[in-house]
Amino acid sequence: MSLYQLQKTALVLIDPFNDFLSEGGKLYTITKETVEGNGVVGNIKKLLDAAREKKIQVIYAPHRHTQKRDYLNWKFMAPSHLGSKSVTLFEKDSWGAEFHTDLAMQEGDLMAQNHWTASGFANTDLDFLLRQHNIDQIVLAGMRANTCIDSTARFGVELGYHVTLIKDGIGAFNWEEIKATVETNFPNYGHVLSSTEDFITHINM
Repeated sequence: MSLYQLQKTALVLIDPFNDFLSEGGKLYTITKETVEGNGVVGNIKKLLDAAREKKIQVIYAPHRHTQKRDYLNWKFMAPSHLGSKSVTLFEKDSWGAEFHTDLAMQEGDLMAQNHWTASGFANTDLDFLLRQHNIDQIVLAGMRANTCIDSTARFGVELGYHVTLIKDGIGAFNWEEIKATVETNFPNYGHVLSSTEDFITHINM
């Protein structure tokens, strides 16, 4: 018997931007080792194909397309956004803020409002979209392991969702960040830690 009720499951893809995942992206020199090492793009593509085939809802939860000075006067700047004062990541109307071509949206996919910091839930309509589509179980993949992935997963658990993390569908700035998320953080609050292959096997049962 499958772990998942397919009509009540959503694949939530977080920040699949060129800046993270493509050669020439502003962060790719930093993320390349884990993105390529984990086979992130290829694995997410497999997840998307399998989810769409099984009529599992796909929801994109992207970071805000930033503009210069967006974070200039924030009262309390998150450490992960300090670089935004000098380098504009996921810049509005830029190639870097587009989704990787292999991970583009398709008809039937949904897009949550853009998050400003890490959590895909905070100050967005992601929870609303999930509840409107009667979703109880969310499956997370994308970027970056110890910030947006971890924050969204924790928030999802707090809101009452069953949360699965695809351990080879995430990247980070280094392997230590992956290890912290996969081996220490998520197992202490999340429900299922899965590989891409195992998740696809489960939904095909």
